[in-house]
Amino acid sequence: MTQHEKMYDLIGVGIGPFNLSLAALLDEIDEVDSLFFEQREHFDWHPGMLIEGTKLQVPFLADLVTMADPTNKHSFLNYINENDRMYQFYFLQRLDIPRREYNDYCQWAAHRLNSCKFGNRVTRIQHVQEEESYFKVDVESASGDSVTYRTKHVVMGTGSVPAMPKSFRGLPKEDVFHTADYVPNQDRCKDAESVTVVGSGQSAAEAFRELLKEQREHGFRLDWITRSAGFESMEESKLSLEHFSPDYVNYFYQLPQEDKDRIFATQGLYYKGISNHTIEDIYNLLYEYSIGDDELNVGLQVLTEVKGIEPKGGGYVLDCFHWQKKESFQHESDVVVTATGYQPNIPEFVHYLDDFIEWDDHGRYKVEADYRLKKTKDVPNEIYVHSGISHSHGVGSTNLGLAVHRNKVIINHLAGREIFKLPKKGIFQSFDIHK
Repeated sequence: MTQHEKMYDLIGVGIGPFNLSLAALLDEIDEVDSLFFEQREHFDWHPGMLIEGTKLQVPFLADLVTMADPTNKHSFLNYINENDRMYQFYFLQRLDIPRREYNDYCQWAAHRLNSCKFGNRVTRIQHVQEEESYFKVDVESASGDSVTYRTKHVVMGTGSVPAMPKSFRGLPKEDVFHTADYVPNQDRCKDAESVTVVGSGQSAAEAFRELLKEQREHGFRLDWITRSAGFESMEESKLSLEHFSPDYVNYFYQLPQEDKDRIFATQGLYYKGISNHTIEDIYNLLYEYSIGDDELNVGLQVLTEVKGIEPKGGGYVLDCFHWQKKESFQHESDVVVTATGYQPNIPEFVHYLDDFIEWDDHGRYKVEADYRLKKTKDVPNEIYVHSGISHSHGVGSTNLGLAVHRNKVIINHLAGREIFKLPKKGIFQSFDIHK
């Protein structure tokens, strides 16, 4: 293994939107020398859900840099300008942008950043105390070469991974798959006799909408099953959106953990409901299909939990339970698409730091207000974290609109001075006692 002699100020693990934003902001700050590693060969943001016509759920202002520095060369507007699309975007007259365009923008930014190294997998991180205190980071390239780097600080942006119920695992992936793999499996759905979407939220709705568009042409039976009481829309009123502000993050953080867990459990419609325009699209299609004498070969089943799945013939049978009526029933389908959410990705290498990081009783990171992991050692080295912090920082933890604010906090702490001004009050309402 090759030893890299240089001491970096910061090494980032994972290059998703949050760490890419951090790399873009640091690109113009000389006092922080940084590197970011990503095991994939290039940037790709939820490629399995880059469906034509889907939109980013936050305004384009929530790009990689604008909320900190509107003049930054890595902004979305500069991407539009450099791709000679300014007038097309101007005439579009929208704050939201296609999801595919956001991905393309991030790829454009990543390609311009020399600090971002793709095709490199971090295999181990260890804290070292010698003459100086630092982290040793082992990195393996796609060719199999291994290099050890040294850094004062680490930032983890390892994102999340699809959460599949245990009973759904181990089945043929072309028949039973998560919405994260929807796009590469679209053709399989078109060839099936029946397709069922299980789950709720935006991903389920987007997959169902695309299948509904294809359903009449290809003739498959289409069902959507959710344990929710209805196909519930996301809370998108403007005052509700203030929950995705630094003000609410700061309020939520200072609450006792028991209260935070209780409150977070009630806030699902702030971050995992269905966008109103998506529900409208689905309803409009159902209405069109119901005109005349044609039978609507579509089912939408609420109040129903899928307890398990078993192969049957050439398809599968779902063991369902209507939790209000307390009745069980079975549902058959050739293809099953699960929209069962995501869970924080805690990579294997993190466990090399088990005696360095503090964990709570639920196996979650303990996190400081400024996104540093709490440590068991009194050393000047920090681990900053972007993912797996909903329990500590609330509903906005995965929201792109707060990525830049989080990185402003991290950069200011790294530099030991205020490089970026933090807002004192950015919303109209008060979550804490107004004094």
